[in-house]
Amino acid sequence: MLGLGVVLGLASAWAVLRRADGFGSGAGPWRVALLAGSADADPWTRARVAIGGLLALNREETMYYVATHDSAGAPLRSRCSYRVEGVPPAARWWSVTAYAEDFFLFDAPQRRYSVNGQTAVLDARGRFAFTSAPTEPRDAGTTPWLPTPGDRGLIFTLRVYNPEAALQAAPASLEPPRIERVGSCG
Repeated sequence: MLGLGVVLGLASAWAVLRRADGFGSGAGPWRVALLAGSADADPWTRARVAIGGLLALNREETMYYVATHDSAGAPLRSRCSYRVEGVPPAARWWSVTAYAEDFFLFDAPQRRYSVNGQTAVLDARGRFAFTSAPTEPRDAGTTPWLPTPGDRGLIFTLRVYNPEAALQAAPASLEPPRIERVGSCG
């Protein structure tokens, strides 16, 4: 009985640590780990960082926003197509990367894993947009495409490097990029 209890305890702790929605404060569908990379991080945050393979820096250097759901609240799936649109965060540099639910990159033969402040094309209103989908969309020439092959959970990570002081002080003040599903999930 003791052995079964230990196994169940370890399995439940592992499941909790692998959840991307364990991050704290948020803006729209994005959650931010306020203590990632901090000496004040609690054991659960430190364990999540270690398991996720992140090289977490403190909040003054980098803020990590994670989305596991779209803006309507539906879980993100790699087989679905999404349009992600927003204004560049107030920071020196930023990127949005698509990960599978195990926090590893998708097998993308094109080696396209993220959109960032250098690769994003801003429209006349100063907004960026990209598409995440298992196959290249028909309008691939108009917005960047991040391939997400297969049928798995999908996680977007928005990294904000050297965020401005106002964003550091109030992480929920981020104008969150919208994540909208496009069409049905094939």
